[in-house]
Amino acid sequence: MTMTNTPNQNELPAAVLSAQLRQVRWQKSRYSNSQGSCVEMALLPGGHIAVRNSRDPNGPALVYTRAEIHALLQGAKDGDFDNLLQ
Repeated sequence: MTMTNTPNQNELPAAVLSAQLRQVRWQKSRYSNSQGSCVEMALLPGGHIAVRNSRDPNGPALVYTRAEIHALLQGAKDGDFDNLLQ
């Protein structure tokens, strides 16, 4: 995950990241609903992927590498997180 307050070659300055987050196309899961299950993701220029709560579009977004999102999605598909919903 990319954090904007720690120096790293993969990180963007906060102002650049903020501008990018306003300009990208956010995508919701078809499982999102009006009862609060509202997670959106967006592909950023440069290949990183942002994740946010769609109920708070001006709020914070977490930014991950493609490899991190791939690992998350594969783990979800394999049931690695099913215990969190029980």
